[in-house]
Amino acid sequence: MDNYKEIKPEQLDKNIFQLINDGWMLITAEKDNKINTMTASWGGFGIMWNKKVANSVIRPQRYTKEFIDGSDTYSLCFFDKEYKKTLSYLGSVSGRKEDKIAKSNLTIAHINDTPYFEEADMVIICKKLYSQEMKPECFIIKELDNENYPNKDYHILYISEIEKIYIRKWHLVCK
Repeated sequence: MDNYKEIKPEQLDKNIFQLINDGWMLITAEKDNKINTMTASWGGFGIMWNKKVANSVIRPQRYTKEFIDGSDTYSLCFFDKEYKKTLSYLGSVSGRKEDKIAKSNLTIAHINDTPYFEEADMVIICKKLYSQEMKPECFIIKELDNENYPNKDYHILYISEIEKIYIRKWHLVCK
């Protein structure tokens, strides 16, 4: 973590919409000494139960869900745009079928027991607080269900407390 500076959540001055939707992120967790990751472009940040939280959503068939469910914590890693091809690969290949992390050439490290990638520009360590399956009867705008869930594979919503945020130090210099 020598290349990173820890900041408080309220010091984060990045556009979350651009980070998640345009830049994407890796959701990474460890279970039984094995690590898996997936690319995500949906999620959010806010305040819930008087805590600073990250909202992550994972479809039930994703292999990473098993790792998130088997761990108390996980990381959200954000990268420079030069990693877009790598994130695309990590989002399209299952860790069940191949060692996609090894093939990605990204470097795994740990903050306490939580895995993250050393190449990330920003690392957010999350502690799970709550999870719930999205349900079709809960959609107020029914078209959202039809458009986003034709296979009825509803996301699981995870609300997690943001424990730590680390920003790569060279980003602080470039401001």
